[in-house]
Amino acid sequence: MFLGEFEHSIDDKGRVAIPARFREELGEGLVLTRGFDRCLQAFPRPIWQRLAERVSGLSLGNEEARNLRRLLFSGAAEVEVDRQGRILIPQNLREYAGLSEQVVVAGLNTHFELWSGERWHSVLDALDNSAPAIAAQLAELGI
Repeated sequence: MFLGEFEHSIDDKGRVAIPARFREELGEGLVLTRGFDRCLQAFPRPIWQRLAERVSGLSLGNEEARNLRRLLFSGAAEVEVDRQGRILIPQNLREYAGLSEQVVVAGLNTHFELWSGERWHSVLDALDNSAPAIAAQLAELGI
């Protein structure tokens, strides 16, 4: 389970440390891909496999399904955690997410996201402003 948020620096080679508590979930490595809202999504391989199967099952006749495939698969990269607990983020993905100095690693239960520090703080501000709508969604779930 991936929970919490952590700030790490990205080095000149494009490597960023993964939180120690996340690493144990990544024994088989992970898949990094473009996410929504200009972040990166990181999936443990078993979770990625399930997601890939579901997305691949969507109709090629559906434009939104084709776009989802393009977003997820064309930029995806299999990455390994090195001995220092870092991953190397490919240049194209660093550029997509605007990762340069500070990277926020945000846990989302089954996977995690990588954000530029600036974008992450903007997202949090927007979430604060959306609190009533989020509360309404929780109420619909009976929570």
